Parts: sequence; structure tokens; C-alpha cells
Amino acid sequence: MSSLALAARDSSTMLRRNLLHARRYPSLTLNLLLTPVMLLLLFVYIFGDAMSAGIGGGGPDRSAYIAYIVPGILLMTIGGTVVGTAVSVSNDMTEGVIARFRTMAIHRGSVLVGHVVGSVLQSIMSVVLVGAVAVAIGFRSADATALEWLAAFGLLVLFATALTWIAVGMGLISPNVEAASNNALPMILLPLLSSAFIPVDTMPGWFQPIAEYQPFTPAIETLRGLLLGSEIGNNGWLAIAWCLGLTVLGYFWSTSKFNRDPK
Repeated sequence: MSSLALAARDSSTMLRRNLLHARRYPSLTLNLLLTPVMLLLLFVYIFGDAMSAGIGGGGPDRSAYIAYIVPGILLMTIGGTVVGTAVSVSNDMTEGVIARFRTMAIHRGSVLVGHVVGSVLQSIMSVVLVGAVAVAIGFRSADATALEWLAAFGLLVLFATALTWIAVGMGLISPNVEAASNNALPMILLPLLSSAFIPVDTMPGWFQPIAEYQPFTPAIETLRGLLLGSEIGNNGWLAIAWCLGLTVLGYFWSTSKFNRDPK
């Protein structure tokens, strides 16, 4: 077999390993999935009327606010799911299984590839589940074309890949799973500081740069435009640039840490 075929075989084996772990120990994924669902229900049914009136400048319209926040909640779901990836990678590093893998005749990069592909699949499945909840409570995307739906799916996959590589790096540098969970906390906090719940131009002037110059806001605005048929502007290019930049950064960071021989 060629080296590429061996790498693909070993990567698929590691992917099956990570998916089996996720199936046997679903509590972490379910706990992380619960956060965006609870936020969705909280903001729709408790704050929905007040928030929609404040944003629109007119009467309360809960259905309009559902349409507004769902794209942000979907990307927040990805941010929460990759926290589990950081914990899983850190657990592998601290329990010694990686040290054993280093002694075996397997492609070294397949370990990370298995984590990344497995995490992206879990992220997309989590997005589907949260999206189903959103549809159940009234979210509709009637204005989106088939091409826009395809572009939205591609953005979700690209965004999940970018955050997963960053999460893998966070897991590799963490001395234990608790530290990995804390290091990956910005993946959950950044959506709260973005345009997920209110427009950036309604925020205080000193806070607007924090919300605007981060990866979640252009991704949310792009996904919102694709699903609702609104204007995207430059957000599409900015979202792609953020995704590609974070993917490259996370890849080189993770591989350099993983390939470094233990002391």
C-alpha cells in the first residue's frame, strides 16, 4: 500500500475509535448541546417579545426574533461541541494512549485527523438537532434557495473544521481535562459577545469593535443572510477568511505540538 493509502486507512480507524467513544460516553456531548437549546428557548419565550421590539423599533414580534437568533445559536452549537474535542484530546494525552500510539506502526497524523473529522461530524449532527428544535418552535427559512442552503451547509462545515483544529491545539497544551475545558471556554463566550442576539450597531460604541472583529460575527451574519435572504455584504468573504486562517493556524499549531517528542 502507498503511504497515502496507509494514512487514509489509519485515519478511518481513528475516526471509528472517536465515534465509538462519543457513542459510549454521550454525556459530555449532551451537556454541551443543552446550552444552545436552553439559550434558544430562553431568548425566544422569555425575552423574545422585548428583544424583538427593541431591535425592530416597533411592536413585539417573537417570530421575527426567532429568525434573527437561530443562525447565531447554530454557530454557538458548533463552539460548544468543539469544547468536547479539546477535552477528548487532553484525555488521550494525559492517560497515555498517545504514548502507546507513538510506538505502533500507524500514521502519526491519523490520530489528529480522527479527532478532527469525528468532531466535525458531531458538530453537524448537533446543529441538525438544534435546528430541529428551532423549526419546532417556529423558525422558517422560506426565502432561501437550494444554492443558499448548500452554501450555508458548506459554511457550517468550514466553521466547524476551523474551530475543531483550534480546539485540538488547546487540548494538546492542557495538562488535564479540566484545563482543556477552561482553555476552550472562549468557544462558548465569543458568540455571546457577537451579533448572535442583537445587532452590533445597537451595542455601546466602545464594545462594538469587540463584537465586530471576531470570527463569530461575520459567520453569523453570512449564515443569517443565506437562510433569510438578507444582505451579506463583505461578511461572506470575512467569514471565509476567518475560517481558513483559523484552520491553518490550528493545523500547524496542533501538528507541531503533537509531533514534539515527549520529554
